[in-house]
Amino acid sequence: MRVLVLNCGSSSLKFQIVDVTGGDGAPARDGRVPRGTVERIGGQATCTFIDAQGRAQRATRAIDTHEQAVREVCAQLMHGGGAAPVDAVGHRVVHGGDRFSAAARIDPEVLAEIEALDELAPLHNAASVAAIKAARETCGANVPMVAVFDTVFHRTLPDCAATYALPAELARRHRIRRYGFHGIAHSFLVSRYGEITGTAAGGINIITLHLGNGCSATAIHQGRSVDTSMGFTPLEGLMMGTRCGDLDPAVVSYVARREAVAADTVVDWLNHQSGLLGVSGRSRDMRELTTLVDTDHAARLAVEMFCYRASKCVGAYLTVLGGAAALIFSGGIGENSPLVRARICERLRWCGLLIDGERNAATVGREACISSGDGLQAYVIPADEELMIGRETARCLASS
Repeated sequence: MRVLVLNCGSSSLKFQIVDVTGGDGAPARDGRVPRGTVERIGGQATCTFIDAQGRAQRATRAIDTHEQAVREVCAQLMHGGGAAPVDAVGHRVVHGGDRFSAAARIDPEVLAEIEALDELAPLHNAASVAAIKAARETCGANVPMVAVFDTVFHRTLPDCAATYALPAELARRHRIRRYGFHGIAHSFLVSRYGEITGTAAGGINIITLHLGNGCSATAIHQGRSVDTSMGFTPLEGLMMGTRCGDLDPAVVSYVARREAVAADTVVDWLNHQSGLLGVSGRSRDMRELTTLVDTDHAARLAVEMFCYRASKCVGAYLTVLGGAAALIFSGGIGENSPLVRARICERLRWCGLLIDGERNAATVGREACISSGDGLQAYVIPADEELMIGRETARCLASS
């Protein structure tokens, strides 16, 4: 089965055709199949397309929406990239709420339920809905589509981790709980760590740090998510590119009164104007900020806060797990910033984590162990969300 995977981020689109075989979704992936990215959607986007022969094409042009990005990608893949027709389309969808406990074949009812969850993931679900509609128009009504949800992996959270300290009836009435996100990425990291180390799922006790424009950490016990930093929405937890992460909830009403704006406006600021961008006053891009740490106080503070909060979360999860075998870095920042990894790990020497400076510096965008010694280990593992989405798409269609 050839699955076109469309993975919408808050300002990006990753795409790939993944070959999977059999009803269990076992991979049979050709590394040279068409794939690529569209980055910085909403302005001058950078488009990278790698065709079926492995040739890379890059261009910069204005792409305002995810819908426009998907239309261009589908047109290129179907008509300009030498790709054979696809058998299905798999979509990453960030928020499945308590409605979806597994991947779902997309029909009008499923699409309406995904749209209804938009207010809980304002940077993501709307983009996924736009991608679904654009793919349906471009690929045709006869090509089945599947939604693969980031929240599903975290449905194993115990009640003590999933429940907010709110009046119980209020929480039940409005389905307020900690759902967790980035589950597709965290699930892949568990699987790949097991393959690298020869550890069966039941013996995997690790902490995964997925650091990009969006960031989350997950405590993994016996291969299952038992705590994670994002909660009811993707706004909670670590400091991110434009999201504030953990915040005293009273700040929302306080700022709304002081600025004479609606609470929704403040929440929009917390999602779109905070995090690295808000603190630095310059950029949400860690690549830019790390070049300025020696000359710009605000940029330096933003990087310090980012690393401090991540290491603090890891320390908390070591307590949750009673110790762990490894800390896994992934995501655009986690995979490509030795400086950020080193600063996070500096605060974890107390638990035996010793970073190998040479290995760390040499590891950019590839898989490696970057630690030494017998204590807590550190790995960089690029998260292959597209492969996981392709597998889940095949499994869903085989069982439907």
